[in-house]
Amino acid sequence: MKKKTKGQLEAEICETVIKFEKEFMGRGPLETKAYIIDGMVLVRLKNVLTQAELKLADVRESKDGRELVKRIRITLLEQGRPLLEAAVENILGIKVKSLHTDISTVTGERVILFTMDSSVLSLLALEDGRVFEYRSFSGPGEAPGFFRCIAIGERFP
Repeated sequence: MKKKTKGQLEAEICETVIKFEKEFMGRGPLETKAYIIDGMVLVRLKNVLTQAELKLADVRESKDGRELVKRIRITLLEQGRPLLEAAVENILGIKVKSLHTDISTVTGERVILFTMDSSVLSLLALEDGRVFEYRSFSGPGEAPGFFRCIAIGERFP
């Protein structure tokens, strides 16, 4: 399998999450951004709530509406969780350890955090084709066994 850049993997994850939101939740976000951070993938989705959910979540009307919208959205995601986890695992080739999510009924923003079984950074290629490698060493002021991700010279065709 050819190694992909961080940006390519993040774009694939965004496309997958958008597809999941549209097909499973009934409406997709207006904007999505994924961030690969070591052994985690953070996905930020903007404007995911429907007009009906926004009206229901209006604080001036009732606090119960906010909780109802959150509970429904979390329950729906939990039901589709195996599909979403499998899709992310397929893109990264790493097992998802856990998934965490929250949604803001004020901004209509949702965040999804995937924690992975191992670091995603070791899968990446740089834009120029070099790959990342983890090396363990202790530098000045660093704890023994500190791992640093460095780029090495190997290039992929």
